[in-house]
This record gives sequence, structure tokens and C-alpha cells, in this order.
Amino acid sequence: MATDKASTKDRLLDAAAELFYRDGVSIGVEALCRSAGVSKRSMYQLFASKDEVLAASLERRIPVYDAQLRPAAEDAGTPRAWILGLFAQMERATTEPGYHGCPFLAALVELKDPEHPASVVARSVKERLQETFRTRVEEGGARDPELLARQLMLVFDGASARAGAGIETLDGLTTATVTALMDAAGMK
Repeated sequence: MATDKASTKDRLLDAAAELFYRDGVSIGVEALCRSAGVSKRSMYQLFASKDEVLAASLERRIPVYDAQLRPAAEDAGTPRAWILGLFAQMERATTEPGYHGCPFLAALVELKDPEHPASVVARSVKERLQETFRTRVEEGGARDPELLARQLMLVFDGASARAGAGIETLDGLTTATVTALMDAAGMK
């Protein structure tokens, strides 16, 4: 029975991650359950609401998201190289079939409710990335680490959104922009 519940939960979270990413958070419970091959009753036995399913599906994406943003070993030397490597990796990710932008940013924009359980998860992921940027640029000697970290987040989220919407092909655009920002901030 426990294995059956785990299987149902996994199917539900897998379907939620795919549908919410591809179609947005407004997907209905019936469509979600149909895609997962589970009954609404089973879903409500596992989660109190669709909001909780969305939050859990986002939490489940965090390790994959982190892995996608991890720069290649050769790009991870200096703080500057690490940041450029991360943006290069993000640029590569945007060329993958089915790329629709950052799932965490999409949830924040679509939900517009900072107290929504999925917004809480998404905001924590974004805050953690910004803090990572701040730490790295501070290590790299930026004059104003807080400002540069915010600028890097703006580039990251803006590029992700534009590429996800099919408006922009990044192809070196973010790395060139980030290089100019780091130079202007006096980062080594």
C-alpha cells in the first residue's frame, strides 16, 4: 500500500511539473488527475489542494534546476568564471526543446500572490540564487555586491522569460551583458 501511494504521488507530481510548466498554473484539477492517471480522491488524500500539489511539484524541481545551472567544471574557477559559466549554461538550457522559461519565475508571475504555497517555494529559490550571486561578486571584488547581484538576477530572469516566450535567442547575449556589468562593477 505504501508503495502504491508513493507511485500515485510520484505520478501526480510528475504530471503537475509537466503541465504547470508547459500550460501554466491555471490547469484544472481534472486535467491534472487525468494526465497523472489518478483520481481526484487520490489527489486529495495526498494533498489538501491543487495549490499544495503545485508547491510540491516546484520543490521537487529544485535539484534538477540547480543541476541545470551548475557551471561546467572548467567554468567554476574564479567567481567571474563561475558567473559566466552559469549564464552560458542557462543559454544552453534555453535551446532545449520544450524550454518555456524558468518554472519558478513563471509561478511567481502567474500567481501574483506572495503567500501562495508555490510562491513561497519559488521566491526562496530566486532569493537563494540572488544570494549566491551576491556572495560570488563580493568574492570577485565588486564595488557594490548587492547592486550587481540584483542586476544579475534581472538579466537572468529577463533572459529566461524572453527565451521561454520565444521572443529572444540568447546566443551569447547574456554572457556579453553580464561581462559588461561585472566590468562596470570593478569585478576581477
